[in-house]
Amino acid sequence: MDTCEGGTVVATIADEVMTHIEKEIDASWEDEVAFLKDLVRYPSISGEEKPAQKMIANYLEKELDMKVDRFQPNIDKIKNHPGFSPVEWDYENSDIVIGQHFGEEQEKNSLILQGHTDVVSPEPVGLWSSPPYEPVVTDGKLYGRGAADMKGGLAAMIFAYRAIVRAGFEPKSNVMLQFVPDEERTGNGALAALHEGYTAKGALIPEPFGMKAAVAQVGSLWFRVKFRTVKKTEHGNVQANAIEKSQQVIAALKNFEKQLSESVTHPAFADQDNPLDMNLGVLEVGDFESNEPVTGKIEGRIALLPNETVNERKGQLREYIQRTFAKDDWFNDQLPEVEFYGFHAEATVSDDQTPLFKVLDASHEAVTGTYPERRSLPSTTDARFFHLYYDMDAICYGPDGGNFHEIDEWVDLESVKKVTKVYAYMLASWSGLKRIK
Repeated sequence: MDTCEGGTVVATIADEVMTHIEKEIDASWEDEVAFLKDLVRYPSISGEEKPAQKMIANYLEKELDMKVDRFQPNIDKIKNHPGFSPVEWDYENSDIVIGQHFGEEQEKNSLILQGHTDVVSPEPVGLWSSPPYEPVVTDGKLYGRGAADMKGGLAAMIFAYRAIVRAGFEPKSNVMLQFVPDEERTGNGALAALHEGYTAKGALIPEPFGMKAAVAQVGSLWFRVKFRTVKKTEHGNVQANAIEKSQQVIAALKNFEKQLSESVTHPAFADQDNPLDMNLGVLEVGDFESNEPVTGKIEGRIALLPNETVNERKGQLREYIQRTFAKDDWFNDQLPEVEFYGFHAEATVSDDQTPLFKVLDASHEAVTGTYPERRSLPSTTDARFFHLYYDMDAICYGPDGGNFHEIDEWVDLESVKKVTKVYAYMLASWSGLKRIK
């Protein structure tokens, strides 16, 4: 046994045991790829995860003999939590699935491996090289919506645990394989699981960042700006074309982004050109070709850094919009309205010298022969809940992939295999192994 800094004791696993487990992963590789393909075939867009979650739950029960809990996020239970993101939808078709192994040492070195099952829209489908829910393998890459983000990582989680069991062992401490919904819009699935008491000494999230360990991530805030282009005069109402005026609103929002980027910095993101990137994702104006549109809305996402808060950013954006358009001839009668929904995610920074990080470093080195690189993320992940609200160490580390949230998303299959082995090493070293009688 080895003792890490902070007193955490981790297991030293015999080389022949890990060699046996690695061989099991190699032998079951075709099964793992087939499982990943099956999972990609489910169009589990946020809010429609239930069929994919059912498939996963059945596999955990029948193939891994795990105790499986399955439930939906309860908004009433989490709506007052500081990490909650307000929603304009329900969770009727969004299950949480948790496969549980109860080890003889229980919580001692317990571990959660958690990933999200939801994916973003594949639109525009017609621009894909092949249908987004019909996985295709070309030159070692598996293409399909969600292949990288993050179904490749989900397969690695499952088959790492499976390899340990098939090799004749089981973890000494508790292990949970968690599959959560709605990560792409709020993260409320992960929050709901934690709020229900599914916690552990550490957590691992298979974010597909090229087998690099994340040490920081920005926060994320979704906003909506609604505007009208009708002006009252002494002679009656006068209107302007809202499509044309929308460009003025867009320009103002991008200027807000520019001002933030020039005034707010954080050392954890010094390697990024613009960590406070704003994405404008929705523009809705007009309803008929021969009508002049007078209303519109713009929806988007703005980031924040660890030295900022969600409430500060909300206040800044509201104040900026009011100040900018108060002097505008068209908008000063009725200023654009700013609303917030979806992501209300704080930023976070991780300590990469914790016992769990050291186990990851050793596991990655055992598989690849190299030390894992660190990186900061220009996006938010579910790791924030573990760090900020539940005093748990959580690491984002997963396979290599590309075109996330774009057409022709892909995951590198060789990296999925390597990550599966790294996860198996982590499970063995962190939780310890016991031979199954």
